[in-house]
Amino acid sequence: MSDRPLILITNDDGVSAKGLKELIEVMRLFGDVVVVAPDTHRSGMSNAITVDHPIRVTKTIEEEGFQVYKCTGTPVDCVKLAFNQLLDRHPDFVVSGINHGANSSISIMYSGTMGGAIEGCIHGVPSIGFSLNDSDHEADFSRAKIYVARVFQQVAENGLPPFVCLNVNIPKGEIKGTKVCRQTSGKWVEEYDKRTDPHKREYYWMTGYFKNFEEDVIDTDITALESGYVSVVPVNADMTCYDTFETMKSWRF
Repeated sequence: MSDRPLILITNDDGVSAKGLKELIEVMRLFGDVVVVAPDTHRSGMSNAITVDHPIRVTKTIEEEGFQVYKCTGTPVDCVKLAFNQLLDRHPDFVVSGINHGANSSISIMYSGTMGGAIEGCIHGVPSIGFSLNDSDHEADFSRAKIYVARVFQQVAENGLPPFVCLNVNIPKGEIKGTKVCRQTSGKWVEEYDKRTDPHKREYYWMTGYFKNFEEDVIDTDITALESGYVSVVPVNADMTCYDTFETMKSWRF
């Protein structure tokens, strides 16, 4: 058994995505790596799991200190299968990404990349989701990889509290530095375009846009990204609103 840390990697862009390959290259500097990633893109899957049909897993690479599996399930399926079936020891870290496109603000609720990271912290392992604010399939990750290494090193040295993971978004182009931020308040305005196919059947295509409720606020992840900084947001798997919890104690049902 290797004495190097074991790093489990997943993503939502699929096992062939460039961002995944770039992340693997960085993580292999820090430890042994096992990749369990969807066989194709599973973007927008959030914390979805597969319950209505079998999941199939195929090992595609096996080398000393490095294995790759492709999985027909979601990113969360990939992490669950790794913990329950595929790994011969408990991983020391779970790292998800590098996503093609940002997962800032409320997008964390929809992101399969962050779904994988959250599943990792639910299993009690320090976990990080990385995203680059560039959706191009051939995006340049050269600058991003430097900050992936820096953030990972900080987590390796300092750890993370139980059930907390990091949502890390990296700007495209020049990077000024890193900021610890909070999640921007905003939402996707989900406008759908109604269309008709050649058989005269109606269908809908999502064409929504993001509405930022805090455009003039400086301590949020979107402001950091727009200013050229890497945003690092600590994310709690416990979704209880404790302020409301205290208020509701006085309710009489």
